[in-house]
Amino acid sequence: MNEALTLISFGPDGWGDEIARGVLVTVSLALASLPVGLVLGFLIALAKNSGEPSLRAAANVYTTIFRGLPELLTLFLVYYGGQMLLNEIARIFVTGATVDVNSFIAGMVALSLVFSSYASEAFLSAFRGIKQGQYEGGYALGLSRSLTMRLVILPQLIRLALPALGNLWLILLKETALVSAIGLEDLLRWAGIAARVTKEPFLFFGGACVIYLILAIISSAGLTRIEAWTKRGEVPR
Repeated sequence: MNEALTLISFGPDGWGDEIARGVLVTVSLALASLPVGLVLGFLIALAKNSGEPSLRAAANVYTTIFRGLPELLTLFLVYYGGQMLLNEIARIFVTGATVDVNSFIAGMVALSLVFSSYASEAFLSAFRGIKQGQYEGGYALGLSRSLTMRLVILPQLIRLALPALGNLWLILLKETALVSAIGLEDLLRWAGIAARVTKEPFLFFGGACVIYLILAIISSAGLTRIEAWTKRGEVPR
């Protein structure tokens, strides 16, 4: 017991500092990917809800690709493929130039692409749950299309899509573990390093499980509060 406490302690004799840094990277990556994925998902949902066939087709192709590919494969394509593409572009201007892709940025891009493809479906379902009369009411009040969207539709859209988006956030939080495969020093990578060095895999991987569960519990509590806040103006039925 004392040996286990020493291994997970902070300081030169334990791995607590490294695990804490890994938790910070994991949470930072999820929080950085979330807004990008939400904005992309909303724009894709708008395209799918558009009357323009080409926009609908492009949005459907996008979601089919990123919902169909395994998340780890998407990560590798962004990390290695992005690096190859940037190197080719750099060599056009400077012979022999090389560009290194930051693993955090690559992870954020890959996770955002996957998240947005699923978030677009949540937004699209929410759009379909808003009656046409809501749009017409906004126009009747003299609001422009953009103001109607911002003041009338968007608040309802967020409320309707929030349960699905909350589930997607929990999935996103777990999928951050994939970035350890491209060298980002997140929670899972530090747990793996500590397990190999100390020969105590159960201690560190078990500890990582506990930390992920704690993050999920905190997220669930936060989402419950947010959902209650969005419903504060509803009339009880």
